[in-house]
Amino acid sequence: MTRMGPLHGIKVLDMSVMISGPLAAMILADQGAEVIKVESPGLGDIMRFLGSNKGGMTGIFANNNRGKRSLVVDLKKPEGAEVMRRLVADADVLIQNFRPGAMERLGLGYDDLSAINPDLVYVSISGYGPDGPQSHRRVYDNVIQAASGLASVQTDPASGVPSMFRTLLCDKVTSMNAAQAITAALFARERGHAKGQHIVLAMLDAAIAFMWPDSAMDAVLLDGDANRTPTLAANYTATKLADGYVSAGAVSDSEFAGLCAALGHPEMAQDPRFSNALSRTQNATVMVGLMRQYAEETTIEDFLHRAEVHDVPASPINKLADIHTVPQVVHNQVFVEREHPMAGRLREPRPPARFSTTPLRVGDPAPGFGQHSDEIVSELGLDAAALRSAGVIH
Repeated sequence: MTRMGPLHGIKVLDMSVMISGPLAAMILADQGAEVIKVESPGLGDIMRFLGSNKGGMTGIFANNNRGKRSLVVDLKKPEGAEVMRRLVADADVLIQNFRPGAMERLGLGYDDLSAINPDLVYVSISGYGPDGPQSHRRVYDNVIQAASGLASVQTDPASGVPSMFRTLLCDKVTSMNAAQAITAALFARERGHAKGQHIVLAMLDAAIAFMWPDSAMDAVLLDGDANRTPTLAANYTATKLADGYVSAGAVSDSEFAGLCAALGHPEMAQDPRFSNALSRTQNATVMVGLMRQYAEETTIEDFLHRAEVHDVPASPINKLADIHTVPQVVHNQVFVEREHPMAGRLREPRPPARFSTTPLRVGDPAPGFGQHSDEIVSELGLDAAALRSAGVIH
C-alpha cells in the first residue's frame, strides 16, 4: 500500500473564494494534490472573516481550506501577473469563481493561460453561467436555492410558504461537481483523449441537476395522461414523540407493520383501512391522526428499541454538537481532532471515501493569510524579498 493519495503529483491553483471553489480544491488536497490558494491583498477570501473564530482563523475558512498553501499576490501589478504565469506553467488545474469576465480583464482567462500551458484544466465557476440574461448578477447560495427551485421543494404544505435549506447546499453541491469534473478531465488527459480543457460550471445548473433525480419525479413526465403522485420526500418530517423527535420511514407493507409496532400499536397494521398502500392513501387523514396520537405516547428510547427489533428505518435527531459521540460515527472514525496553530483545538471530518491502496488524509491545517508567499515565489526562482518590498506579495 502506498502512502500517497490518488492525486499525488497533481498541482492545483485555487484562485476561488467562499465555498463553491475552495471546497472543491480542498477535496483534491485531501486526495493528495498539491494546492496553492492564491488570494488578493486586503481581505483575500472573505471566509477568513465570517462566523465563529479564534486567533484570526474562522471555522468556515478552516473547514474549506485545509491542505493548502497560501500565496497573497497583487495580480493588478505586472510582476504579480508574472508570478501567476510562472505558477501556471507547470500547473495541472486552476479553479476560479469570479464573475464572468474578471479573469479575462486581468489577462488570466482560459485562452491566455492555455497558451502558456496547453495541458491546464481550467475551471470557471459562476452563479448563472458565463453568458445569458442573468450572467452578470451577483449571487449567494440562498439566491440559487430560490432560482433553481430548491426552495420551492421546501414549501410547507399547510401554509404554502417556501423555505430555504439551512445549509449552503448549492455551494457545496457545485464544489462536488467541480471536483468530479476535474478528475474526469485529468483522466481524459491521462488517456490521451484531450489535453487541457475549460470546465464551465454554473451553480444554477449544479443545483437543478442535484434536485432533479427525485424532486422532479413528477415534473420529468411531460405527457398529460401521466399518473402523478407526490415525490418520495414530499412528506418528510420529524416525528414528535413524548420526549423529543425522531425520523423514521416506512414504504413497504412490512415496514408499515413494523412502524405500528414501534409505536406500540401493532394491531393498527391489521386494520383494513391501513392494510395496504392503496387503503393507506385513501385513509391518510385518519391514519396520520392516529399515528400522531400514538407517537406522543411513546418515548424515544422505546420507539428506537422497537424500531430496531422490527427492522424499521429510524434515527434520533442527532445534534451537531453531539454527533461525534454517536457510536456508529465513532466506529467509522469520521472525526479527527488536532491543534491548529492559530485556532487551537479543531474537530474535523476525514474525507468520506476510503481508498484501499491510495489512502486519503486530512490535509494540513488551513493556512494563514500569505503564510507561504515567500516560500512559493522562491520555488519559482524569484526574489521573495524584492517582491515583498515592491508590494507584489504579502
